Amino acid sequence: MTSSLIRGRPRHATGHIGVRVGHAVLGGVAGVVWLVLPVMTSVTQDPVPVTGGGTVAAARAADGASATDYVLPLVAVAAAGALGGYGYVRRIRRARSRTTPGILSPAPPTPSPVDVERQARASLVLADDCVRTSREALGYVDGGESVVRALRVAETELAAAFAIWRRYEEGVPAEDAGRRQALVGVIGRCAEAGRQLDAATAEFDAEWDTGNALAVAEGRFRELAGRTGGVAGTLAEGGERYGATAVASVVGYVEQAKDRLVFATSRLNRARQDADSGDGDGSRRGVRAAEGAVAQAGVLLGGVERLVRELRTAAGLLPAALTGAEAELTGLRGTALPPRLAHADAVLAAVREEMTGGPHDPLDALRRVVRAVEGTGGGRSGVIAAGAGLVARNALGAADDFVGTHRAAVGVEARALLAAAGRAAPADADRLARKARELAERDVRAHGNPFAGEAAHGSGVAGAVLGGVLLGEEGDGGPVVAFGGPESRGRLG
Repeated sequence: MTSSLIRGRPRHATGHIGVRVGHAVLGGVAGVVWLVLPVMTSVTQDPVPVTGGGTVAAARAADGASATDYVLPLVAVAAAGALGGYGYVRRIRRARSRTTPGILSPAPPTPSPVDVERQARASLVLADDCVRTSREALGYVDGGESVVRALRVAETELAAAFAIWRRYEEGVPAEDAGRRQALVGVIGRCAEAGRQLDAATAEFDAEWDTGNALAVAEGRFRELAGRTGGVAGTLAEGGERYGATAVASVVGYVEQAKDRLVFATSRLNRARQDADSGDGDGSRRGVRAAEGAVAQAGVLLGGVERLVRELRTAAGLLPAALTGAEAELTGLRGTALPPRLAHADAVLAAVREEMTGGPHDPLDALRRVVRAVEGTGGGRSGVIAAGAGLVARNALGAADDFVGTHRAAVGVEARALLAAAGRAAPADADRLARKARELAERDVRAHGNPFAGEAAHGSGVAGAVLGGVLLGEEGDGGPVVAFGGPESRGRLG
């Protein structure tokens, strides 16, 4: 680490040390000459008579030494002292410029485990945001092969980073050195994902510019705006048929979609005005912001439609799942533990009662049937496996939609669990995804809404910031986020 003294000195000052020392040498020599010059002058003048018939020179000679004998030694001593000081200064400068640890210039301090873990967390969140934004943006252009490949490689690197992080959270490896290396691996994988996306931005921008991006965004905006009313009706119908708890996970999605579309409207209008006035950069910013908002509105509306479809599918599958579960339990009697069989029997009985008692959540009922059978060691029949797959897809989709549309507030824990759910078997995938959604909702509640005052004016900026469409660094929401990695995603300003 550079010393505080060196940090405090202006950088250009060190370049003048040699000049200063040279001036000091010349000054020292001049001073000595000035001191002895009168003596030398007096020696060269005519002898002055003194009392007793002698001269001053003779008197001084009588003392055994001439003044000229001291001149050269004094000059030599002064010059040697000045040169010695110059050499000392140069040695100090060389020592301070060395990078060898332990020799006057110590090596930079090693980051603490807490610092490395904090960096790994931030790297995962940033890389996940970059991948999600790039995937959204690529949905608006016919990406070339290299752009698509860069995104796929970035997704692979990110998945590997999350897998390493997941093992790290589970305590693997156990030794300190191995855990530190695991965190370094996470950081490196995330950095590589970002580099892949950064390297593809030029080609992506070229492909984006060749198309009529503004017209494409306006067309998708109109299509979603036309769907909004129908989706609201679908949600209301689903709530009446299956109960409020069955659709609770998507309550508010239609309103959030409308908020994103309001924001897209303002940015599309601005982009059109900028295009007409010849402001290409302003038009790009407006179109890209609208693209992100429209994409997220589509996710929110699609999440409502998907949930209602899955509820209908689960309702149709549930009777067969109950029959299949009862058959499996019959085959397991005598092999499974009695308490587990008794619990499974109780779950199946409760589900049958719910089915005859009015509106109920068929997805939740199917999930309980699947878990009851799996708890006895069963679950191998086709209908039970189909039910497990359905509830896992439902949980994964719901969690991914929520994280993607609230990404500015969601931390690494929820993202890591969601990534692990995508690699897990159906039973574990359902459990992990549901936990990820729970953690993501907790993060959003803790995050709050720094643009609450703006939201009251209905411009949609608050939702765009929460969704990661804008970086949220300024009062108006800040720069728009574009395709790319950490170095290029804010290039549109």
